Amino acid sequence: QVQLVESGGGLVQPGGSLRLSCAASGTTLDSYVIGWFRQTPGKEREGISCISISANKTYYSDSVKGRFTISGDRVKNTVYLQMDNLKPQDTAVYYCATDTLHAVLAGIPRYWGQGTQVTVSS
Repeated sequence: QVQLVESGGGLVQPGGSLRLSCAASGTTLDSYVIGWFRQTPGKEREGISCISISANKTYYSDSVKGRFTISGDRVKNTVYLQMDNLKPQDTAVYYCATDTLHAVLAGIPRYWGQGTQVTVSS
């Protein structure tokens, strides 16, 4: 059974940084693509980044490109999202999810974590 557990969210001031972690079990990072999504109340869920460890490829939405960096650690079976220069509009619940590249890019991966809150505020 595939399970994902996010951690690392919290409160940060504008311009600050946070690193989110997504620890996977029941699968390996080589098997699927790991994606990060975020959602705020009243808005559609937004896919912001994903990584294919096996293909050594990463993807970013325009809203986070240049500020966020996704990476993976095969030994720890964990994917990270380094978020720099955070803005108030980055405030959201952040979820990691995994499935095939097609499913992740389409926003319909089968396996989801529980989410972690990120709040950017002064």
